[in-house]
Amino acid sequence: MPRKNKSFSPYFTESDADQVRAAVQEAGHFEGYASITDLIEAATLREVKRLQRKYNGGRKWPGVPAGELRPGQRTREEIRHRNEGR
Repeated sequence: MPRKNKSFSPYFTESDADQVRAAVQEAGHFEGYASITDLIEAATLREVKRLQRKYNGGRKWPGVPAGELRPGQRTREEIRHRNEGR
């Protein structure tokens, strides 16, 4: 089993964070999520696999070391642009 390291943390709005906690509390045990980390990890890895299928022929990309991506939260403009796509 691969060793798990905490290498980054997602940021949620207060409302979204409330819903994540509620989902784990109310339905997590039905779906096998014992913690918020379990839910977020499973959801994130499902999305990564979808992106790999769509953009990389289903293959894994070479890993990107910690520190290579821009750190921190997005700017208001970036968040607005992201939310327009929903």
